[in-house]
Amino acid sequence: MPDSRPQPSPSSSGPPWGPDEAGALLLCGARLTDGRVVDVRLGGGRIEAVGTAGSLSPGPAASGLSATRVDLGGHLLLPAPVEPHAHGDTALSADFEGPVPYDDLDVQRRATEAALLQLGHGATALRSHVHVGGVQGLGALAAVLQARRALRGLVEVTTVAMPRVLTGVAGADGLAILRDAVKMGASVVGGCPDLDPDPTGYVEAVLEIASEHDCPVDLHTEGDDPARLARLAAMAGGLRPGVTLGPCGGLARLPSQTAGRAADQLAAAGVTVVCLPQGGCGSVDRRGTAPVRLLRAAGVRVAAGSGALRDTSNPVGRGDPLEAAFLLASRYGLRPEEAYDTVSGAARAALGLPEVRVEAGFPAELLAVRGARLAGVLSLAYSRIVVHRGRVVARTSAVREYCGSATSPAPDLPRQGRGEPS
Repeated sequence: MPDSRPQPSPSSSGPPWGPDEAGALLLCGARLTDGRVVDVRLGGGRIEAVGTAGSLSPGPAASGLSATRVDLGGHLLLPAPVEPHAHGDTALSADFEGPVPYDDLDVQRRATEAALLQLGHGATALRSHVHVGGVQGLGALAAVLQARRALRGLVEVTTVAMPRVLTGVAGADGLAILRDAVKMGASVVGGCPDLDPDPTGYVEAVLEIASEHDCPVDLHTEGDDPARLARLAAMAGGLRPGVTLGPCGGLARLPSQTAGRAADQLAAAGVTVVCLPQGGCGSVDRRGTAPVRLLRAAGVRVAAGSGALRDTSNPVGRGDPLEAAFLLASRYGLRPEEAYDTVSGAARAALGLPEVRVEAGFPAELLAVRGARLAGVLSLAYSRIVVHRGRVVARTSAVREYCGSATSPAPDLPRQGRGEPS
């Protein structure tokens, strides 16, 4: 996406609000997951230098500009998460009385609001699955693409075109509209083969179009049919840039040996699985989280997404990647570092994005969360500062205070996340 250029904040201690990617930013006193407390200087959308706290000056950076300081004392600095499985066209639709409106302006508004909500949680990039065909035609896709353009410089949005049927007589229209969707700007092809009368034929059609346009594939499947999964893995093995499946909750309902064989086949084919621990995006009776430990043990790359964000399939969906990591750690036995990788490193790889580390030379895609250790951050991730392309693009600040003490005189009350009095 082309760079946009807002003016930095006049404050010398606040974030440079606005899309000036070329500006310089000095993040002061941040704690890293290895325990070090460091300063991090950003410029030109990348990390320029990392040094011990107080060692970096806010003087001219590689961009030639003096760095604006941001105090990150009391915060843990992490590679920013991304959202590998969103639904921008249906997001925030649960509160409508009666049928959900799908006119272009309404879809664009909801998709924009949903992306900003997820950006506030920390996700600096997201992949949005969008239905194409049927009554809506390409209208919802056009609206989400317009939202993508409006969000340029704040969050990276890519779209997955999801046709309904691709086989038989009815599938001819779906094939035509899928090709039109790619020409319009959908950068990933996908859909749900489980809903087609010929699931194998559906996958073959999607892979053929993806090969024609050299684009990734991202398919919805429950993964509860081992024979179908084996055929899909065999077909997907040679495709580059790659195939992603999700949510695959049905894999957890298979016998362990059967699920293990399926995991080995997916690993051999290089398929990525995106699980949805926050509730998925389908009917309640078919929810479940993919067996992440079994898949990881087999060598499958496992990322975690949010799925539905307050639509009719999950009216309380939060779209929060840190909650997804929390659930994988608290319910499915992953270590905090492994759980966070599913929403950061593994999720970035699934989206074809470059790796991020808090080291010089890496993209300045960062999330600062109040806390000292990753486990605590996943437990109480209230206050967050989000950095995209080297500039602060979102802030969420939360303060907890305890009041009404009967002690006289009342003591100073500590604020949430800090040891000093308020």
